[in-house]
Amino acid sequence: MLFKMNNISIEIKNLSKSYKLYKKPQDRLKEALNPFRKSYHTIFNALHDINIEISKGEVVGIIGKNGAGKSTLLKIITGVLTPSEGEVTIQGKISSLLELGAGFNPDYSGLDNIYLQGTLMGLSKQDIDNRLNDILEFADIGEFIYQPVKTYSSGMFARLAFSTAINVEPDILIVDEALSVGDMAFQEKCITKMKSMLNEQRTILFVSHSMPSIRNFCTKAIWLKDGKVHTSGEAHIVCDLYTEYMKSSLKEEKITVNSLSTEKNTLNKSIYIKDVKLDTGIYQTGDDINLAIEVGFNKDITDYAIGVLVYDEFGKLVTLVNTIRDDLTFNKQHETFILNIPDNDFLSGKYFFSVSISDTNVMFAYDREDYIVEFVVENKLSLKNIPIAEGEFRLKHNWVIK
Repeated sequence: MLFKMNNISIEIKNLSKSYKLYKKPQDRLKEALNPFRKSYHTIFNALHDINIEISKGEVVGIIGKNGAGKSTLLKIITGVLTPSEGEVTIQGKISSLLELGAGFNPDYSGLDNIYLQGTLMGLSKQDIDNRLNDILEFADIGEFIYQPVKTYSSGMFARLAFSTAINVEPDILIVDEALSVGDMAFQEKCITKMKSMLNEQRTILFVSHSMPSIRNFCTKAIWLKDGKVHTSGEAHIVCDLYTEYMKSSLKEEKITVNSLSTEKNTLNKSIYIKDVKLDTGIYQTGDDINLAIEVGFNKDITDYAIGVLVYDEFGKLVTLVNTIRDDLTFNKQHETFILNIPDNDFLSGKYFFSVSISDTNVMFAYDREDYIVEFVVENKLSLKNIPIAEGEFRLKHNWVIK
């Protein structure tokens, strides 16, 4: 990779990555030995003509369906893969959370692997010694740190890998969907740590299927489709375009209501949903709807927000509200929230509420209950017994007759 000194953290020019695909393993040998250079393969273009420029201090989200080329792009940036064409210019030290524990020696203890990873990152033993307590505290795996990592559970392995990668103070942090591996409490620690990096002019590349996470955490977004940059720009604009694209590909399969998870372990949650209730189950268009949400706390936290999502019976998002979107912040803990929907505009159908408690950046959920409450709306009828409206919602309007 090339290095240059300016305000650009990552510069990608005319980048392409292709693979030869063979129908049978022996076709590779037949092609190599064929005297007439007969081809037995087809070309798969994982990436094609990618051009990206990312400045220092930017937080860039990368979105796209599975197979769009997101992981391939990140692996090229980190040096795991080499491009078929083009070049990548990097300025600064990279730490990545792509494949957790890549480079770990399974026979080494957790402690030995910390020093191994630190050395691979270019740190001296003194540098690692200075960071060791932070890494151990962040991983929080106790005496297992002295055991071979091949004896670790997947959760313990994830904690050590995250802790090592995120505490080496990288100039560029690259995070793939690996965040979904750890438990919610550990994800909370990781996101909080990433937030602290935003004020330190560090570059973050963040891959996620969660549009709220990309929209709220990232300044820019890049949408990859079929190995190409489909759209790039301000995060909220790209997220809106991608959301509309994904909606068009949804299958219409009816959903059913879920009961509150009474058996879930609330002790390991900083904040949790205790109960969700509606004042009734059947409404007419124009009725008030009141949704009561009870919340419990295990930690002294005021960095939280309440979100309510409304889905139709096919799982299509109808609308959502969130205390953050309504510019509500809390300086203390509140145990009961009532969402009042006055003079509702829903038309005839069955609907479901999902409730989420997240941090104020909507980066992670302290707790979430999907399709927890259902309700039915019946159309209000006109004097001629026809529905006052049809379509997806009632249009508030006035007639002016002259």
